[in-house]
Amino acid sequence: MAEPYAWRPEVLAALLAHGVRPTRTTPPELVHDFVSDLYRWELRRLRDRLVRKEIPKVGYADLVVGIRKRYPLLALKPHQWVETRRVS
Repeated sequence: MAEPYAWRPEVLAALLAHGVRPTRTTPPELVHDFVSDLYRWELRRLRDRLVRKEIPKVGYADLVVGIRKRYPLLALKPHQWVETRRVS
């Protein structure tokens, strides 16, 4: 059986904003990889829109920063997404 993880409430709230709901047995590394993939997908989609000239080059950097700001969890390591266990 997988080790249960105690997810930090603020992490769960941020994940929910992306439609992600890990269970107690979902490894933080798996969720981190998924959110990282989602972040990169958004950046690629934005770049593709720029290449197709659907958005102007002026202001593109601001749009990239806007995407980055929606993913503050990626600044943390996966082990920081869960509570540390204290051994008695």
